[in-house]
Amino acid sequence: MQPGQEDGPDRLAACLQQIEEHLLVGLEMASESEHDPIQVYTVPEPWTIVGVGNYAAVFVHPSWPEWVVKVYAPGRPGVEEEQEVYRRLGNHPAYSQCLHDGERYLLLRRLTGVTLYNCIRRGIDIPQQVIDDIDAALAYARSKGLNPHDVHGKNVMLQDGRGLVVDVSDFLKEEPCEMWDDLKRAYERLYVPFLRKARVPDWLLNAVRKGYRLLRRWRS
Repeated sequence: MQPGQEDGPDRLAACLQQIEEHLLVGLEMASESEHDPIQVYTVPEPWTIVGVGNYAAVFVHPSWPEWVVKVYAPGRPGVEEEQEVYRRLGNHPAYSQCLHDGERYLLLRRLTGVTLYNCIRRGIDIPQQVIDDIDAALAYARSKGLNPHDVHGKNVMLQDGRGLVVDVSDFLKEEPCEMWDDLKRAYERLYVPFLRKARVPDWLLNAVRKGYRLLRRWRS
């Protein structure tokens, strides 16, 4: 996908030049295990890390705070698949938008807000509208031939009372995924009646996460 005119071709060109000639040249990162977050050793200033996943890391530059760059670690697959997901999604309010894709990176519109996981940690109320927005966004993705996958509390976000989907990198996987349906059931049966606006400690959330992993293994 080529840079959109609405974002200013000169600004985008300058950002892409910085990515190609500065960020990618000075960036040192590696993936030691597909099940663990990648290691980022060197980030050229003034770029900073926004987040780290098992295959890629996300960076931001102070000159373009409304955009982020997602860079895949050397040897890790997935960038072409994620490029295709964004191509199919196009411009939708619940998703980011790909402004440009390179050989191992994507330039994305930055989504800001609080993940539902952190909402529960911090006692921030999650309104029903957020759940409805995410449901509608996932239905939209299915209408584009995608299969929403790995949609959990750290990959969806609350922004000004509305729901956003942050990570779409696995939307081309074919196997079914019940994570979002499980999260909705937990929202309706546990969060709304018992935990709304309560601060749930990290140790309890981690215990729930580990228990959920065991449940998924037992299901399969």
